[in-house]
Amino acid sequence: MTAEHTNAQPLPVLVADLDGTLLRSDMLHETFWTAVSADARVISGSLRAITEGRAALKAYLASVAHVDATRLPYDERVLDRVRAWRDKGGRTALVTASDNRIAQEIGAHLGLFDDVQGTTDGHNLKGQAKADHLVARYGDGGFIYMGDSAADLPVWDRSAEAISVGATPAVRQALNQRGKPVEHLPHKEDQVLALLRALRPHQWLKNALVLVPLVAAQAFSISALWSVILAFVALSATASAGYVLNDLLDIEDDRTHPRKRHRPFASGALSAGTGTVLVPALLLLGFGMALVLSLPLFGVVLAYFILTTAYSVKLKRHSMVDIVTLAVLFTLRIIAGGMAIASPLSVWLLAFSMFLFFSLAAVKRLAELTDKDSADRSKSRRGYRSEDKTVISQMAVSSGYLAVLVFALYIKEPVVQTTFGAPWLLWAVCPFLIFWVSRMVLVASRGEMHDDPLIWAMRNRTSLKVMVVSALLIAGAILL
Repeated sequence: MTAEHTNAQPLPVLVADLDGTLLRSDMLHETFWTAVSADARVISGSLRAITEGRAALKAYLASVAHVDATRLPYDERVLDRVRAWRDKGGRTALVTASDNRIAQEIGAHLGLFDDVQGTTDGHNLKGQAKADHLVARYGDGGFIYMGDSAADLPVWDRSAEAISVGATPAVRQALNQRGKPVEHLPHKEDQVLALLRALRPHQWLKNALVLVPLVAAQAFSISALWSVILAFVALSATASAGYVLNDLLDIEDDRTHPRKRHRPFASGALSAGTGTVLVPALLLLGFGMALVLSLPLFGVVLAYFILTTAYSVKLKRHSMVDIVTLAVLFTLRIIAGGMAIASPLSVWLLAFSMFLFFSLAAVKRLAELTDKDSADRSKSRRGYRSEDKTVISQMAVSSGYLAVLVFALYIKEPVVQTTFGAPWLLWAVCPFLIFWVSRMVLVASRGEMHDDPLIWAMRNRTSLKVMVVSALLIAGAILL
């Protein structure tokens, strides 16, 4: 601590806040997203509860959400402070604006607090209300307070010492001006990097599919390129909104996964409250960019987000429905490219994309089923069993080969023969596609694919070589 306490004077009580302090998230949003993930009707219930006040909303969510206190992202630095204070003979308390039922469950799990108190009976323990509660219970200056936000400033005003955890510069500055012993614990992880990880910019690579209609139509004008760039940005922002929403809905499930537990919201690198703000902000950007370009593109981007949301909330839990949905989402990216440049899409192109992306989606599920690290997970929202691996492998191979067949038939179309300068070079792409699909299925079936198939393809040397050669062949077919 920042000040010495003699044996003649009893130690003040060390009081820790929960949201953003002891916990690297906040329980209001944690309970909301966990409950919505299980039952979307919680949204309407939350809207009814909030009309009675914030405390009523917290009580409602605490009653319908089932959050595992053993897996929450606690801040070990705060836990160490609490343990050290108890070891030197001091009393500790957990006092939070979160619902009292949640506070009691967390307190019972940790077993570190002599006193635990949360919001009850419409009495929201936040800001001045918390300050009054602590003064009444421990006396003015009879406690050391660990908090994180501007709402805690009235509490720090009545404390003997102050400790901020991950507070903003403005809060730290205001706290320094209080004229009492202060200690600041920064965020454990760089918030900008955590934000970038949550947006998953590496997944934006998939949105490069908007270029496919431009290449197929060979519409390489400046206006067409600019339109495709805008479509790419619109889809990327909307996709990131979907990724954030998916992570919020999957936050409990991800914490049981050997790798996904390190995602920003599951690990606590970012608060669930931050994610709640991110989703509408990203949607505003994505929808706005699409609407600036054209109404049809806005319609496709909106459909993409609706389907993504349906996938996150419901469809991903149903075997085969999830694979078909993923294939449709990939195809929508190509359709978005066509809408951006106002170019009609060939039925051959749409058929090729559906078969190919169904194959990749099946490979994704095959990789998850054969992943040795995930094989013994006790909790999963997928509808597949281990014995499904053979069937899924067959679907991935057959659908991939059908995509190659459609591509081969497309080459003989009159429009291809007249549009491409050397269409015969496209035939050379076919064996590379067959090899690429076959190898991905083989790697996934061995349990050696630990990423999304497209991300794996961009990192694997052999796959990269195949894609580069195929791209050169297509470029040659256009330019020669």
